Amino acid sequence: MVDVLDILIDKQDNSERVRDQIAVILATESANQQALAAGAGKDPEGWKFSVYIERARPWEALFSSVDDEGRIKDETPLVNVWYDNGTFPQAKGDTVERQTESASYNIDIYAAAVSVDSVTPGYESGDELATLEAQRITRLVRNILMSNINTYLQLRGIVGRRWPSSITSFQPQQNENNAQYVTAVRLVLSVDFLEFSPQLTPEDLEEIFIEVKKAQDGSVLAAVQFDLTT
Repeated sequence: MVDVLDILIDKQDNSERVRDQIAVILATESANQQALAAGAGKDPEGWKFSVYIERARPWEALFSSVDDEGRIKDETPLVNVWYDNGTFPQAKGDTVERQTESASYNIDIYAAAVSVDSVTPGYESGDELATLEAQRITRLVRNILMSNINTYLQLRGIVGRRWPSSITSFQPQQNENNAQYVTAVRLVLSVDFLEFSPQLTPEDLEEIFIEVKKAQDGSVLAAVQFDLTT
């Protein structure tokens, strides 16, 4: 017979909460920066990006807005936050209730552009435009997450540290239209935080009965009973 928990496991792990918190911080700050830009007399579109979590092919939302002429109608960059992996250093925590997880979150920034004829002879290359835009939004994302107000991702008591491990450019799968380009940048954010496991609710001990057997024939030489309710 094995013991079972007396409570329902109906909660998020902190790995999920941290992922969601990263997304909320980015989305909220994007809106805030747009308002600040408008107040400063600048075009707020330069601080606008959409935020998703755990999307497998988020860049397809960019191509879903292509018009009949092949132009992307909504070029708002996309940010996709997803949990990659986590480790549990044995020296950080205990075997009963609390462990420290060191997790990596991929924050993928996607930007799209279409090659177009420019006013001057030649044309504006879509791949260059998309790359520069993805890098620009990455700059915003990094600055937001590494600002002092987000030292603990606004989850102090749970998050102990966050750090940008790496920034890497990559090419997502393209469609067949060679005039349309999507480029991406991945910022890997390492976060240390606490994870907790449910515990069996302890019961008050009411009585202890001790029986000591010393004789070879099994006869009881001493018996002690403690009543803990008084």
